[in-house]
Amino acid sequence: MSKIIEINESNFESEVKNSEIPVMIDFWATWCGPCKMIAPHVEEASTLYSGKLKVGKIDVDNNQQIASQYSIMSIPAVMFFKKGAVVDQIIGAVPKKALFERIDRILSREG
Repeated sequence: MSKIIEINESNFESEVKNSEIPVMIDFWATWCGPCKMIAPHVEEASTLYSGKLKVGKIDVDNNQQIASQYSIMSIPAVMFFKKGAVVDQIIGAVPKKALFERIDRILSREG
């Protein structure tokens, strides 16, 4: 069962900035083919890393202020936040193995 949180301008502060655990955000849009390619990997990550990583999605068409704030120029873009700050990002569709390796690396970092 999916544990993905729909992030928007009204809950960004509480879900991402104030999160106690690292957060992975998938910036996407309904018309984006590569976004649909990585969606199953993002979905799987939300259950596999439940409790260790919060997984959210931001529709860039409906949340242009957040997309602009983080200079999202191309999607899919996956950003990783720790204590409200961006610590890593992936631009474009990547294989599941590459995404999960990046998640493991983020979660293994101290601090």
